[in-house]
Amino acid sequence: MLVLKLMLVALSVLLSTLAARRFGHHVGGAVAGMPMIAAPIIAILLLDHDAGQVRAVALATLVCLPAAIVHIVCFAAGAGRWGVPVCLPLALVAYACMSAILTQLSLAPVLACLLALAAPAAGLWFAAHHVRPATPVAVPGLELVLRVAAAVAMAAVIIVGADVLPPAVSGLLLAVPITGTVLPCFTLPRYGAAATRSLMAGFLQGLHGFAAFFITLYWALDATGRLAAFLIALGAALATAAAMQALRRRIEQSGTAGTA
Repeated sequence: MLVLKLMLVALSVLLSTLAARRFGHHVGGAVAGMPMIAAPIIAILLLDHDAGQVRAVALATLVCLPAAIVHIVCFAAGAGRWGVPVCLPLALVAYACMSAILTQLSLAPVLACLLALAAPAAGLWFAAHHVRPATPVAVPGLELVLRVAAAVAMAAVIIVGADVLPPAVSGLLLAVPITGTVLPCFTLPRYGAAATRSLMAGFLQGLHGFAAFFITLYWALDATGRLAAFLIALGAALATAAAMQALRRRIEQSGTAGTA
């Protein structure tokens, strides 16, 4: 399982960077925000565990999702003032504090789902005015390798640490947005604050699909079989991602028409 998780992390960073190369930082972030790591892991869990256990994992993920949004927004907000040595600790501390608060609240499932649904939209609203037009990004091959290596190293430390640390700390570690931490650390010093904010806004856009996946999975597992629930959740994530991308294009077209 450890090797599979590390391979999925590497694949996520690779695909998001290739998307940024072709379509720009915003699209790269949107790809990274989708459940490319989580969905395959959930599929494996569904094979090895009963539906009730997987529902518990899905709910725990939804509870921590607003903390991931806080992490992203804090990094994006600090990008225009400070470098990575300040933005990264600021974002991680904000994430840890928010996660600790959320896990202590014992939220009802309906409320946890509503917060998980609203959090990406709230974060995207905050970051929307920082998004710049999508343009391809010339990411050198060496940087691509370093991005993947850094993400895999971070994931390995988190996964190994989660096995030996207390459950409360382990839960916080496992929910840390790895791609949302590694990618901006490379983007900010090389491409600047505007590109970093565009990346993070794209990440927030992609997290709508992430939230849709886990919300749908949680409720579908209570109503149907495991395979059907997984496929329905995957379809919900893809449909949400397509809808968000279409909405973004309409907003961009409206803005262009308004300035013409």
